[in-house]
Amino acid sequence: MSEKTATRRRGAELEEALLDAAWDELVSGGYGGFTFEGVAARAQTSRPVVYRRWASRADLAVAAIMHYGRKNRLTVPDTGSLRDDVVALLRWMSERRGELAVVMSMQMSEFFAETGSTMADLRERLLAERGGPDLMDEILDRAAARGEIDRRRLTPRLAALPIDLVRHELLMTGRPVSEDVIAEIVDDVFLPLLRLRAQ
Repeated sequence: MSEKTATRRRGAELEEALLDAAWDELVSGGYGGFTFEGVAARAQTSRPVVYRRWASRADLAVAAIMHYGRKNRLTVPDTGSLRDDVVALLRWMSERRGELAVVMSMQMSEFFAETGSTMADLRERLLAERGGPDLMDEILDRAAARGEIDRRRLTPRLAALPIDLVRHELLMTGRPVSEDVIAEIVDDVFLPLLRLRAQ
């Protein structure tokens, strides 16, 4: 695309192109090599176009990660059973959030050093931007409404356990989580602990 054509993009279309380019820059080179110049070149526009929208490369990196999250939203599964809902959620996380987990863990170390923040801080920021209830909370609330569980007996740690275990697998391996591992997390760890808490 020529510079003349690129300058015709405006508003949401231009911002989409810039954020797509910023995400691609993070994935390909990590935060250490992340620059406004690189994003502008990838988006086929000029540096001032990027500088006018974000005050720092840290702000642009967070905006790119949020943009990726918005483009890969999940409609919380409703299969009619807690077990199958959790499996569907974990499967989606493995397929659609693996790249995000790798970027946040392996590509953002210099971001955390530069900003004095942690991966947990960035995750909280992303969750706040998304708004609404946590995906696992939606699944658990539906299971409680069906009479499968008593929410009062679930601690926050137990409720988050399946997602935490899949996130750990993604971070440790850098690869999608297998169906066997997902089944083990749900059938051998999470559901038995739920039954134990219900006693």
